[in-house]
Amino acid sequence: MTTTLNNYFRLFDASRIEERALSDLLSLFTPDAEIVFNGTSRRGFESFIKAFYEHNSDIKHMWDKWELQPDGSYQTNWAVCGQGSDGSVYAKTGIDIARLNETGQIVYLENVQADKDVFSKYK
Repeated sequence: MTTTLNNYFRLFDASRIEERALSDLLSLFTPDAEIVFNGTSRRGFESFIKAFYEHNSDIKHMWDKWELQPDGSYQTNWAVCGQGSDGSVYAKTGIDIARLNETGQIVYLENVQADKDVFSKYK
């Protein structure tokens, strides 16, 4: 299960410039996966990733080992550096919480930012 979650970060970073990586990234999620960013929930990952790359030109994630939680979810600490489409650069930290189905696809992904306003434009 953690292979899927590690691939999520790797493919997220590569999907900006590699069409195959985007396709592989989307295949990690069920079509109706619940995605929670900045406290806002939506269904499906594809619309988020497209909006994300409208506002960002590059990104690189680093993350700790995904840890199984008592409720069956997985959690990791992460850090990211990126460049906005306006040329500005940023560094952020937070945690991700994920749940997978029996076939190993992501059905729930929650991104909890240390800076609560970082993804406010993606609501």
